[in-house]
Amino acid sequence: MKAVETKKLRKTYHFGDTKVHALRDVDLIINKKDFVAVWGPSGSGKSTLCNLIGLLDAPTSGEVLINEKPAANLNDAERSDLRNQSIGFVFQNFNLVPVLSALENVMLPLQVQGASKAEAMEKASKLLEEVELGDRMGHRPQKLSGGQQQRVAIARALVTDPFLVIADEPTANLDTENASLIIALMRKINEDRGAAFVFSTHDDRLLDRVDRKIHLQDGQILEDEAV
Repeated sequence: MKAVETKKLRKTYHFGDTKVHALRDVDLIINKKDFVAVWGPSGSGKSTLCNLIGLLDAPTSGEVLINEKPAANLNDAERSDLRNQSIGFVFQNFNLVPVLSALENVMLPLQVQGASKAEAMEKASKLLEEVELGDRMGHRPQKLSGGQQQRVAIARALVTDPFLVIADEPTANLDTENASLIIALMRKINEDRGAAFVFSTHDDRLLDRVDRKIHLQDGQILEDEAV
């Protein structure tokens, strides 16, 4: 079943009289349970594509379908609800709230949904145990290593049981050991939970572990390769 589909997707940015075509007529299908890397040089359109399929931005033209439903039909509140309930995000710089503990960071998306504190705490605690941070729940981000912060970010992305997780350069700021641990963890979650993972990356350590590689250049797909 399709998690995401794009049809003739285009994104153009305007800088004064200059037009930058970040994406050009991209047709793409991401199925549920996929483990996919979108890769290419800087400026190829990787992050733009991730932002569009994650509904963080709107295309200039073309269509994004989430769960086979056109995203263009959603109003702002519905788009926000869909992101919060069904799409998880993992960022290169972790994007954790510095004044909150690891546990509180993971609880946050559930509390935004209206879950009780007790319910959010129980589910967040279980996820932090799953990512092997049960002994770091009370630590704030500055007391955690980069690899630990990324594991908190992964737990936060998964706490709402999304069918799609979008990770923008998730291993870029990690050393080899931590990158390997994070990749293995995401692979296990993909297999155990069935969530589709889409990575924006140029990290060979991650490219070697995915099931499918989508090569972008100048805003177009050059190759869509099953590994």
